[in-house]
Amino acid sequence: MSRKDQQKYIAQNRRARFDYLIKETFEAGLILKGSEVKSLRAGHVSIQEAYATEINGAFYLVNATINIYKPANRFNHEPNAPRKLLLHKKQCSRLFGLIKREGITLVPMALYFNARGIAKLELGIGKGKTKGDKRASEKEKDWEKQKGRVLRNIED
Repeated sequence: MSRKDQQKYIAQNRRARFDYLIKETFEAGLILKGSEVKSLRAGHVSIQEAYATEINGAFYLVNATINIYKPANRFNHEPNAPRKLLLHKKQCSRLFGLIKREGITLVPMALYFNARGIAKLELGIGKGKTKGDKRASEKEKDWEKQKGRVLRNIED
């Protein structure tokens, strides 16, 4: 069974590939409280507006909304608090350099539980697209759809 088959997606950022040119993706862990994990398992999360940034020498997931888990009562969490990302030291140093030099954005692509039941975040190293780039990618996608329809009709 492949890794993609084993993981259960909680949230996906489908718009990320439209807004950014994703060069590479990698996996990062998250430091979460118990009520946050319960809320994730219930599927009450949004990463549409989120991004990862460097704060005081560590990477954090900012603007991700994990809704309050009602049964946790007074032991609940802050819905929009920055959450620390767990990365290898080599990954951190490489990403610091990319962000400082090239103006790269770390875009959350998906949030999921891996085979062991641990919450993971798929981050993409992306560069923002211009309007022209977005139009070109949309035209290319439409052309691929039309080409598939034509080929299907020819085969029938």
